[in-house]
Amino acid sequence: MAKRRLSKQQQHRIRKIQEERARRAGKREQAINEQREAGELGPEQPGLIIAHYGQQLDVEALDGEHQGTLFRCFVRANIDSLVTGDRVVWCQGDDNGGVIVARQDRHTLLQRPDNFGQLKPVAANIDHIVLVIAPLPEPHDNLIDRYLVAAENTDIPAVILLNKSDLLNDDNRQRLEPMLDRYRKLGYQVVTASAHHPDQHDDTITSLVKDRTSVFVGQSGVGKSSIIQTLVPDHQLRVGAVSDSTGKGTHTTTTARLFHLEPGGDLIDSPGIREFGLWHMTPGEIEHGFREIREVTGLCRFRDCRHQGEPGCALEQAAADGRISPQRLHSFRRILQDMAEQQARGLKLS
Repeated sequence: MAKRRLSKQQQHRIRKIQEERARRAGKREQAINEQREAGELGPEQPGLIIAHYGQQLDVEALDGEHQGTLFRCFVRANIDSLVTGDRVVWCQGDDNGGVIVARQDRHTLLQRPDNFGQLKPVAANIDHIVLVIAPLPEPHDNLIDRYLVAAENTDIPAVILLNKSDLLNDDNRQRLEPMLDRYRKLGYQVVTASAHHPDQHDDTITSLVKDRTSVFVGQSGVGKSSIIQTLVPDHQLRVGAVSDSTGKGTHTTTTARLFHLEPGGDLIDSPGIREFGLWHMTPGEIEHGFREIREVTGLCRFRDCRHQGEPGCALEQAAADGRISPQRLHSFRRILQDMAEQQARGLKLS
């Protein structure tokens, strides 16, 4: 199951986009060189990317007399894709502008595939992922597992936050509580919060983000923007409601942005993602993304076992012994099936 293949039309479109970007980058590079030669750019200094707006980025000065000030910066053509949370080296220009001349090493990078199956960076240098779910819209194991697979393969710890816990009732509690217990038994931290209990809610959220760089992910409508608005009260965010007709959330955030938090730490708000595609990953990476499955995948009787019920499959035995839950095994197989379907669809289009 290789990376999703692109049709000729898609390849042509991407090539044209890349050519246009290269042309614009060449013009910017020429202008930057002219500024440096004319002495219009200041000395190199460290900065932090706060937000990304197309070809420009908001960079926070980390040193000097302008420490804490934001500058709208362009990027030199020889620097690869930059994202919110990146630490960079930049030079100040005129009118609160500047130029990014280098990117410092990252210790983590969260990525997801775009509509063409190409990996797209989301955020850099984050300490943990807070996966927000809520009783409404109803969470499902498979969606949660997709986020966890992505987290496991980037070595970024993940925390599951059940928000809006006041919406728990006799109908949904019987399904949600056993689901959360499954993740607790796997070693994931699971916490609950409700804005209807402000003191407990604020303490829970603060303890999660204090002195860390966090990114919140999850379906739209689970309350990510509301949580951030609580943490950063001076920043006005549009809070999306759950659609009455679909039961799904409405997207509110349009670009990833980093916020400094009063208790300490940073928070990156990323656009809502209803479905986390994993078709760029190999079956081995999917196996690695399931903690209990990666412990037994090398023990199958046949080396090319597809884990779909073949004789001697170690996953079948682990499930029979209770070491793998039926829900997680079903989710694992569904993700592999989705990957195969995505690959087949890509082959037909090419």
